[in-house]
This record gives sequence, C-alpha cells and structure tokens, in this order.
Amino acid sequence: MKGPLHIFRRAWHHIAEARRGARFAAALQHLHGPKALDTEVDDVVLIALVRDGTYYLDAFFRHYRAMGIRHFVFIDNGSSDGTIERIKREKGTVIDQCKLPLARYEDLIRQYPAQTYGKNRWCLYVDMDEIFDFEGRTSIGIKGLVNYLQGRGDTAMVAQMLEMFPKGPLIEAAQKPYKQALLEFLYFDITAVRKLAYHSPEIPFTALLQGNSLSNRNVEFFFDGVRGKVFGETCCLTKHPLVFNGPGVTPAPHPHLSMGVQVADVTGVIKHYKFAGDSGARDAATLANGDLAHGEDAARAQLMSQDPDLSLFSLDARRWNRVELLYRAGFLVRSDAYSAFVEAHK
Repeated sequence: MKGPLHIFRRAWHHIAEARRGARFAAALQHLHGPKALDTEVDDVVLIALVRDGTYYLDAFFRHYRAMGIRHFVFIDNGSSDGTIERIKREKGTVIDQCKLPLARYEDLIRQYPAQTYGKNRWCLYVDMDEIFDFEGRTSIGIKGLVNYLQGRGDTAMVAQMLEMFPKGPLIEAAQKPYKQALLEFLYFDITAVRKLAYHSPEIPFTALLQGNSLSNRNVEFFFDGVRGKVFGETCCLTKHPLVFNGPGVTPAPHPHLSMGVQVADVTGVIKHYKFAGDSGARDAATLANGDLAHGEDAARAQLMSQDPDLSLFSLDARRWNRVELLYRAGFLVRSDAYSAFVEAHK
C-alpha cells in the first residue's frame, strides 16, 4: 500500500504536468501549411525541431526529398534568421512554433507534431544537422524501407549517430557553407564507442525502454564515441528516428527514443554534422538561452575556447565510404532478410 507521502508526490507531479501542458498549449502557434496532411499509406512524415536553421536547409531538403520524403513538419523554437521564410518557400511543409525553453519543454515540443500530423503514420525524427542513411536508400528509398518494416510488423528502426568531421581543425569549418561541409567532413572515429545491451539497467533512461521489444538481440545502445574521447561527453549515440505512431506507441518522450515499439532487425546511421559551420557560436547561443537539456555544451565550449585549433582527426579516424561498410565495422547491425529485400526490390 502506498503511503501518504507517495500519494502526495504523485498528485503534485500530475498537477505540475497539467500546468506544463497548459502552458505549452498556450504558447503554441500554427504559422504555415495545412493542419491535416494528405498522405499515402507508405508516406513518411519528417519531423524536425528547428531554431535558426537556414544554414542547413538547402542541403537538408535536397537529401530528404531524394530519399522520398514529401511531407516536412517543422516545430520552430524561436528562429530569427529567416528560417521560417525559407521553409515557407518549399512545397509540402508545415510550421508550428513554440518558443518555450527546450530544457523544460523538449518532450512536449517533439511529441506534438507526431500526435498532430503523424497519427497512424510513419514519422522520421531528424535534427537539422543530421543526415539519416540506410542500406538501399538510393535504390528503394524510404518508402521501400517502411514497406519492409511494416511487412514484418516492426514499428521502429534504430539508428546510430556517427559524428562526422574534417581532417583539419574544426575552426576552419566555421565560415564554410553546409553543402561544402558535407563534402569535406569525410571522417569518423568509432574507437571510443561504449556499447550496452538494449535493455541494460546501466542506461540512464532504461525505464523508458522496458516496453520496447527487439527483433534482433544484436541491436544495442551506444554512448560516448569521439565526443566522449575528445570532450569527455557521455552523450547517447543511439536514436529511434523512424517510428510508426500507431496504437500503443508514445513518440519521442525522450529525444532519443519512442516507447511501445517493436524494433527492426536492421539498423541505420545518422551522419551527424555537429561541428559544421560555427559550432562554437551555436554552443554559446545555447548557453545564453539556458537550453542545457543534455548538459553537453558548456564543457565542449570551454575546451574549444582553450584550444582554437582543436581537431577530432587522429590516426583512429576512418574515411566515409558507404553504409554497408559500417556492418563490417560492427557499428551497424545487418539483416540478411533486409539485404535480400533490397536486392529483390531494386
């Protein structure tokens, strides 16, 4: 039997959450696009949280349209650099806006687009500096991928984040356009990746994963990587970017996962361009806004200010080639069934 203190705490938590939800609803604005999407069965709705994202948008749209995405839903967190005007020029876009601080409202901000535009649809969660990739992207595209997942009864796909960097100092990328950074950030380092079983109690948010089931026990959670190696960050590298928001699924209660999902037997990669452009200025802006939800930016900003010529490149770095080679490196999980599916549907 629960004691009075436990009951009081639960009641207080519910009241606080109700107030937080009410404040979020009051702060929400619909700025652009339809309030309901006209989608086909195999359409995937891309969902992106954005603030001051003009640096990324040209290459972002090019990559995801080539993959087969037709619907882009952006939740803006207070852009002031022309991001909203730029998105409005693109077909198939929706913009909602909530300027509340991410440190307190990120879960609600990320969940809202899926619950509003992605009910009983496949949703692809990506940030502006993330390039999602997978075996068969150029041959069967995103629609082929979800057809495979749906045919198996899977409702989510895990992807591992691969930090991309150039050969020289990071500061040299500060003035380069994103298109050029994508061409020059050719290297990655996976020597310091820490791996845990998917349901390991060592994962800080393991309670959120307990209702998820795996099709392949080789799917794991990764942490640290090159940012841990260089900056001492204990960052999580694993995400569930692709999720079917159907019955029993809770999309994005945490930036890295959804709940109530059946995880696919194959994993993809998110090429992460955290250090493209003026990453030092972005970290400083994040610190100024108080958005320290992940607790990473302060230490990174301090180290980069102390060493302006800091580079992530070392003798451990590998050059990017293609997704399939990450299977051999043990970074991604391969599925014979999926590879056969891709071959059959080229």
